[in-house]
Amino acid sequence: MVTLADVARHAGVSASTVSYVLSGKRTISEETRRRVESAVAELGYHPNARARALAARRSHIIALVVPLRSDVYVPIMMQIAISVTVAARKHGYDVLLITNDEGPEGVRRVALSGLADGVILMDVELDDKRIPVLRELGTQAALIGLPDDRAGLSCVDHDFAAAGAQCADHLADLGHREVAFIGYGSSTYQRHAGYAERTLAGFRERARERGLRFVHRPCEGTYESTAGTLARILSDRPGTTGFVVQNEGAIGPLLSLLRTSGRTVPEDASVIALCPELLAEQYAPSLTAVTGPAQELGQVAVEHVMKRITAAGRGRRPDDELVLLSPVLTVRESTGPAPKRDPEP
Repeated sequence: MVTLADVARHAGVSASTVSYVLSGKRTISEETRRRVESAVAELGYHPNARARALAARRSHIIALVVPLRSDVYVPIMMQIAISVTVAARKHGYDVLLITNDEGPEGVRRVALSGLADGVILMDVELDDKRIPVLRELGTQAALIGLPDDRAGLSCVDHDFAAAGAQCADHLADLGHREVAFIGYGSSTYQRHAGYAERTLAGFRERARERGLRFVHRPCEGTYESTAGTLARILSDRPGTTGFVVQNEGAIGPLLSLLRTSGRTVPEDASVIALCPELLAEQYAPSLTAVTGPAQELGQVAVEHVMKRITAAGRGRRPDDELVLLSPVLTVRESTGPAPKRDPEP
């Protein structure tokens, strides 16, 4: 194993000089710094994590609280987790994955253990019970999600309200007047998941502004539940011609059910989804969809938590930050002009 002393001998400097270059605690001449960095690269030196943590009073670990709920779309969560891991490595940090099963007590356990210098929370609820623990313990944290009370927090999220509004605008621009919003299951709204409630709120407000007559129906995402949801919508609002779907599991069943009921997409019914691009493109017809950059969520969250860790280490109060990533509407084959109604006799 290559040691700090080996690097010092290779670079022709003292071990303390190598330590200063690596830690940045003292100003070192550019020539000496380059010699040390070259020796580190050539020898493949990696500082001992435990010694580094003791010296800097840091663990160089970020804890990432990953949701494992039945109502979350796991591929997106994993994409975010991977982007967090890649971004953290660029700062010399490793990532400790923990689940949110324990709720506030899980966050408390990680914070008090000293295992992590900071925490990134995913799947943030509007009144998230984990946030008071972060404030109580003074834990440096970044949130992927937007709670109602974000005082003292750094948050990054998709602009879900804008995404919902885009869906309403798109259908209204196509001439649809009777629309339905098929969302996640009831439990998602009962726990006040931010992504679900903010999307619905944005859609509802814009739909009213544009004069759309709409109905919202939660759906569990199975074929049976989607069939029941669609049947209720068409029973209550038989003139419905536009469908917004924020539920990855319901997309395939909905397209199939519309087809078997004699409604051709998009001639008789338009469907717009809030889902990843790869998912939107795999269906026939391909889906008009509103998407957001999942990878960027993880990258921004890491930048936020690193700023807070650095500021706290220098005895400064970390700045609060809020970044909302703009959604993108991509028009594909599943939406078209509202069907013309036969004139009333």
